[in-house]
Amino acid sequence: MAHYNFKKITVVPSGKDLIDITLSKTQRKTPTVIHKQYKISRIRSFYTRKIKFTQQNFHDRLSMIVTEFPKLDDVHPFYADLMNVLYDRDHYKLALGQINTAKNLIDNVSKDYVRLMKFADSLYRCKQLKRAALGRMCTIMKRQNQSLQYLEQVRQHLSRLPSIDPNTRTLLVCGFPNVGKSSFMNKVTRADVEVQPYAFTTKSLFVGHMDYRYMRWQVVDTPGILDHALENRNTIEMQAITALAHLRAAVLFIMDVSQQCGHSLEDQLSLFDSIKPLFSNKPTFIILNKIDIIRPEELDQSIKDELTQFEAQGITILPMSTITEEGVSVVKTTTCDALLVQRVEAKLKGKNATDLISRIHLAVPSETDESKRPPHIPEGARTKRIANDPTAVKKKTERDLELEEGDDYVLDMRKKYLLENPEEKHDRIPEILDGHNIADFIDPDILQKLDELEKEEQLLEATGTYDSDEEDPEILAMRSTAKKIRAKKQLLRIESRGRKSGNRPGVARTTARSLERRKSQERTKSTAAQDAEAMDMDVAVLPKDRKRTRSQVSQHGSQSMSRPRDKSGLRDESQVAKARKKMKIAQRPIARYSRKGEADRKIPTKMPKHLFAGKRKSGKTSRR
Repeated sequence: MAHYNFKKITVVPSGKDLIDITLSKTQRKTPTVIHKQYKISRIRSFYTRKIKFTQQNFHDRLSMIVTEFPKLDDVHPFYADLMNVLYDRDHYKLALGQINTAKNLIDNVSKDYVRLMKFADSLYRCKQLKRAALGRMCTIMKRQNQSLQYLEQVRQHLSRLPSIDPNTRTLLVCGFPNVGKSSFMNKVTRADVEVQPYAFTTKSLFVGHMDYRYMRWQVVDTPGILDHALENRNTIEMQAITALAHLRAAVLFIMDVSQQCGHSLEDQLSLFDSIKPLFSNKPTFIILNKIDIIRPEELDQSIKDELTQFEAQGITILPMSTITEEGVSVVKTTTCDALLVQRVEAKLKGKNATDLISRIHLAVPSETDESKRPPHIPEGARTKRIANDPTAVKKKTERDLELEEGDDYVLDMRKKYLLENPEEKHDRIPEILDGHNIADFIDPDILQKLDELEKEEQLLEATGTYDSDEEDPEILAMRSTAKKIRAKKQLLRIESRGRKSGNRPGVARTTARSLERRKSQERTKSTAAQDAEAMDMDVAVLPKDRKRTRSQVSQHGSQSMSRPRDKSGLRDESQVAKARKKMKIAQRPIARYSRKGEADRKIPTKMPKHLFAGKRKSGKTSRR
């Protein structure tokens, strides 16, 4: 059987909306410009394309509606009967049949007018045939407006139906209105069904889920049923009857022993007797609810006799109270176990289970002789077991003490301290004792470790580990000489880069100028002997035309600008401010289109071609 997900059925538009959607799509997706000077074959194909495109859109829409709605012959009998109760099987089938007929009529209209289009001999005749074809298609759809609206209401109601699996483990709760069905469901599942002190609060089927023995169970809450003939029952009651007839479940018939629901116990038992044929081959239970008001032992003898007769027929009777939750867990476990046993028995009767069992061989060992061999425990193991018997002397745990003392229990961690004098366990521990911090003397060997650390420190000082070497004149002289060598290599690197790049300086003028200034300062500070010594050390790496290169660098450094570029050619600060103001005014229209910075002068396209090129013409579409 097919399984349907009713929540995924596409929305059904009305007749007018369907016509507007289809004609708009035809106008957008097909060429719209034609001229009378075109060849007649081109004109015919232009209008034929529009007719076929409109017909195909109607065909696809109507086919999707007919396909997505469930077929009553394919779904589970529970859903088929439920849809018959809610929507009327004949009306539902008639609406789908009319939609299918409209689809075929539109296809025939398209074929007829495409055939007539071959005999059109002018632009005017082709256009009139196209208008007539589209008009007849729209007229057909207007006549299906009522069927489309009915199917949309059915779709909305189907999407609100609970997702009931007819083949899974199910508990089905039924009974008179206001006897406690929804209250029981709220107790055993995570559902939140509305509970009110009046009849027919539950008007439709509700589903809740619970876990039992690591398996998923569903509990179905049905609307209340009244005790009268089947043909006199309304739609709300027929939903419960449908569920009772088709769902493979354990049936829980709940009775109100306090009679606060407005119906006597005789009426409730009469209702159970009338719908009992629906419970065939299903585990059935009579649940006596509201025993917190009246106990089952206090019932009349006639009611007890009737209940005894039902018990003789194999129907289990269980007491329960949803207010005090007495017996709720017993009802849950008993009903679930009974349903599991029945499902296992049903599977064992099937062909698959028989084939599987026939392939399993259970080996049972048999006795070789009649001699008795009692279990033997060695003497050493027996002695050790008696010595370590936990039942002999059981040590009290903190949990046992807590249960014994109750509110007077206080967790005492000091009683487990290991001290030489056990009487000192509960003494107060000070933070400072004899001027010393107690935390510093937790380690008993702390004084010895401190002496060893001081001796190690004295040895390090004696060997000169902490002596500073900053005052050594040889090291200072080496560092000074190395610093000059690095500065000279940097200067030679800059000069070489300048020669390779032609007239363009290798680095910024400010960098060359700063290096030259640093060099002159170092030369004035150092003596002539030190300068000669540094020059002698670098003689191997300097080029032959060293003096000429230095002069070039000094010339580059002297060619500095007298004024900044934004102030050059201006007499005073007032002219500078005026020039800046004019520059900002000139940049305003550019800034309107370019928001990413001063250098971003890109102006976006004012009229993109794909938005202002007009509608498509007939012809090739390979460019798309």
